[in-house]
Amino acid sequence: MSEQGKGSASVCAAAPSTTAAAAAAATAGATAAAAAAAAGSDTYKGWLFKWTNYLKGYQRRWFVLSNGLLSYYRTQAEMAHTCRGTINLATAHIDTEDACNIVLSSSGRTYHLKASTEVERQRWITALELAKAKAIRMMNDQSDDSGDEEPASQSDRSEIQGTLKILVSKLDDLSTCNDLIAKHGAALQRSLSELEGLKVPVEGGEKIKAVNERATLFRITSNAMINACRDFLDLAETHSRRWQRALQYEREQRIHLEETIEQLAKQHNSLERAWRAAPTLSSTTPSAPTNKKEGGERPLKGEASDEDEDTEYFDAMEDSPAFITVTATDNTQHRRSQTSLSGASGGNSYDWNQDDHMSPSYNDVSGKELQPRRQRRTRVPDKPNYSLNLWSIMKNCIGKELSKIPMPVNFNEPLSMLQRLTEDLEYHELLDKAARCDSSLEQMCLVAAFSVSSYSTTVHRTAKPFNPLLGETYELDRLEEFGYRSLCEQVSHHPPSAAHHVISQRGWTLWQEITIASKFRGKYLSIMPLGAIHLQFHASGNHYVWRKVTSTVHNIIVGKLWIDQSGDIEIVNHRTKETCQLKFSPYSYFSREVPRKVTGVVADSVGQAHYILSGTWDEKIESAKIVQSSRGGSGSEGKQKTIYQTLSPKLLWKKYSLPENAENMYYFSALALTLNESEDGVGLTDSRLRPDQRLMEEGRWDEANSEKQRLEEKQRAVRRRREAEASDALDEECDNDSGREYECYQPLWFQQRRDSVTGETNFVYKGGYWEAKERQDWTMCPDIF
Repeated sequence: MSEQGKGSASVCAAAPSTTAAAAAAATAGATAAAAAAAAGSDTYKGWLFKWTNYLKGYQRRWFVLSNGLLSYYRTQAEMAHTCRGTINLATAHIDTEDACNIVLSSSGRTYHLKASTEVERQRWITALELAKAKAIRMMNDQSDDSGDEEPASQSDRSEIQGTLKILVSKLDDLSTCNDLIAKHGAALQRSLSELEGLKVPVEGGEKIKAVNERATLFRITSNAMINACRDFLDLAETHSRRWQRALQYEREQRIHLEETIEQLAKQHNSLERAWRAAPTLSSTTPSAPTNKKEGGERPLKGEASDEDEDTEYFDAMEDSPAFITVTATDNTQHRRSQTSLSGASGGNSYDWNQDDHMSPSYNDVSGKELQPRRQRRTRVPDKPNYSLNLWSIMKNCIGKELSKIPMPVNFNEPLSMLQRLTEDLEYHELLDKAARCDSSLEQMCLVAAFSVSSYSTTVHRTAKPFNPLLGETYELDRLEEFGYRSLCEQVSHHPPSAAHHVISQRGWTLWQEITIASKFRGKYLSIMPLGAIHLQFHASGNHYVWRKVTSTVHNIIVGKLWIDQSGDIEIVNHRTKETCQLKFSPYSYFSREVPRKVTGVVADSVGQAHYILSGTWDEKIESAKIVQSSRGGSGSEGKQKTIYQTLSPKLLWKKYSLPENAENMYYFSALALTLNESEDGVGLTDSRLRPDQRLMEEGRWDEANSEKQRLEEKQRAVRRRREAEASDALDEECDNDSGREYECYQPLWFQQRRDSVTGETNFVYKGGYWEAKERQDWTMCPDIF
């Protein structure tokens, strides 16, 4: 089997009903199984399609043939913890239905399997027949000596004890014979010595007689010893095979027990983590996406489904990825000289662990501890349990702009949109690591992970942030702790638009202008962030630009609110023209995909793919380096899929766990808990000083609602005054050619400028805020609160 065949293992990705896809998968599926056999191993592995039920038909499963047992799993990763079913070939009947089908029956259980090609089916048949013959031969060998040769440790303990006593007795006989031989041998030697010194013939005759007697005794003793040894050897040979089998059985049982204990330990660890996260998960799962169980096993094929506990209803994948990822089986040919492939948790993922490139955990806080930091708060007052009828407020607002709907604080969280925008920096360590990357492609992977990480805080955050007032600002100064400073300002009120600028001493600058467009659709709320995010690394000059995806809040009227993210993100490095295409798959009730799935491809300037990204936007993102790509069969939409062969995935980003009691604190993350913490010296327009938001955080919601109405009315009055001034200036200009020119509202810390890279006009930081903070000179700030 060629290395190319081994490298393309198990690439049958489409159902066998699709002719083109099955043809494309034929060689890969066959070589996957054949490669294991070609190596002379007793283990035989590969992909086959297994019949499940009428709704799902044949499903692709990973089969492992080892020690006369055929087991199967949903994926190769499941081999470490979950076996879906096993059949003993020693008592199984192997049959074929047509060119590609295999039927295995044993003890009332039947497996209906299908290979991609007839050649692959024949290879499996050969392997199964050989394994069956070997299993039968081993079973017969265990009972050929006696009819009761069961494992000695279970049924023949008394017989073994008797045998051991006999062997001990024979050993004692050998010891006795050995003593006698030594004694008589010594006497014989003395007699011979005396014979040599004799001179009288008469005495010589007596001594010779004595020598003969002693020699006779020696010969008898020696014969007795030889007979005892023969008895011992015969007895040992009789029982040696049983002892060998008993020892082998005990070894196998020990190995099996160790594997079972290891699996139980992993399951225990998983259950413990799930239990700790149960309060968080239980509050979102009732109306969030859930998997449905089903039955309906095919009755004519005589098998009760052993996968019913986690099977799902699903339809055709209408929006499936345009590529298939296959992990390479021969890492020796593709081992990277600069990257260590040390194992990560679970044995399935690896981390890029060179300090100058990728670290095992980008969320590791050990680096942060190097700097003494201010002790920040770890909790906020618990959310009061106030009931409110949403429909009574929203029924007359369908189709209206969300920012124009009067909303009580009952639907808010005690943070403003500016603070939510600042939460994008939750995983700023990713950018710190990216700044140290020598490879722009690896840097792109980290930037992509950072762009996904900003959504991780939204999975439970269904409450609406406060709409910032025009001119409202928010600063986050973490210069001493993490090396960066962040400033946001509300630069427009209709449409609501915020400008954000972050500069880090660790080699990067980020800026963005986000305009929120939102529509209430009756059953759900769509939030469309408009505007580009810019990220520039100081050392390399790499300039990345991307945009956010659409967020959708479901079950607005009835049920529990839950959030989904959907759409595409294109990240472009404008210096090297490298790109990353990220796809946020929308949740579908009938989809087989995991909820909140994200996939992506990192490509160079000519479109050649180098990395595959995969994961979920609420948990983690992994990357896998591509070592080979090829064209596969057509998908459900007739589009040709690209098959990428990759190295083992490496962890890029993993979400922090939520703080304790987060479900009662608006599901705030550790960073979010500190965002509204009071600080001295901030600007007079800072969100921390907003009174309605502070009252809500303290649980005084009635007062917060009154204060919110006051602030909004004050803002409307200011806007009406500006409109009147603009109208007066226009009238003066019409009446008098030298009329005064009215200057529209200008943000305090940001100004509009045309971007030299993208050509777009947006608000960028013009400077002066941090200098004003050092002087504590806020005389230029408007009175908005």
